[in-house]
Amino acid sequence: MPISTRLTELLGLQHPILLAPMDLIADARLAGAVSRAGGLGLIGGGYGDADWLARELDAAGDARVGVGFITWSMARKPGLLELALERRPPAVMLSFGEVRPHADRIKQAGAKLVCQVQTLEQAREALEAGAEVLVAQGAEAGGHGVSRGTFALVPAVVDLARGAVPVVAAGGVADGRGLAAALMLGADGVLVGSRFYATQEAAGAQAAKERMVAASGDQTIRGILFDIARRNVWPAPYTGRVLRNAFSERWRGREAELLQHQEAEAARYAAARAAGDFDTAGVIAGEAVDLIGDIPPAAEVVERIAREAEALIAGASNRHRVGRP
Repeated sequence: MPISTRLTELLGLQHPILLAPMDLIADARLAGAVSRAGGLGLIGGGYGDADWLARELDAAGDARVGVGFITWSMARKPGLLELALERRPPAVMLSFGEVRPHADRIKQAGAKLVCQVQTLEQAREALEAGAEVLVAQGAEAGGHGVSRGTFALVPAVVDLARGAVPVVAAGGVADGRGLAAALMLGADGVLVGSRFYATQEAAGAQAAKERMVAASGDQTIRGILFDIARRNVWPAPYTGRVLRNAFSERWRGREAELLQHQEAEAARYAAARAAGDFDTAGVIAGEAVDLIGDIPPAAEVVERIAREAEALIAGASNRHRVGRP
């Protein structure tokens, strides 16, 4: 039986699986594929390229997709939110910034307000601002986050929410075991990034996807090295998780020195990124890369996660019944 939760009911989904709105990776093609498979695809609003966002929102066509923003970056270009809301998305996800200034506008437009949080204080603030879904993101996730682990953060956020809104687990989820575990922790679904990055529809370089397939979670690092190289250091306390490479091994622990050479290194980094040279350019990926062994269609990933979780939950239920009086 398909897994039904408050998340699937609220967002009208077949499966409680959301696509993380990864900058440039989660485009219309990937988001549409996830939504058509029964989850909810979220197009990544990223750092705020209005032309790119408009093109991808339009390219989604009749696919029921939402959009996600890096909130502190979007706040510098408020027209981006209006651009998205004009398309009547079912949900808007805000991450890494103050929610309150944007909450009413999103809800008035008929979109569900999804807020990603990394601490309990952020969760409280999001609830007070009117969040309708909380995404509890652990530090295992690829890309930017804080320091708390998923396994402890998710039930803490569930307890804080006290059933007022659905909670979604993010960080370290790449298969049905992750979804089943999230449900056991009290969550209503999962938000998945790295596993969807390594799919055929994701707008990333094939070489980056192949590195994810070959990598181990032991080969990921969290820090600001790659932000320095991109001339895009985030506000504290956020750091980014990426795969280790020659660039990180050269500069790790030497961030202050890298800042002194930022001009030259940023030029090298930009050239490497354009050329698909991932010995220098970073591949954003989470610790769950251990669980990624292929590059299938996104719909297959949705189906695998849902099917595996359903089987695990059914098996646990059956074992629990054995021997009961």
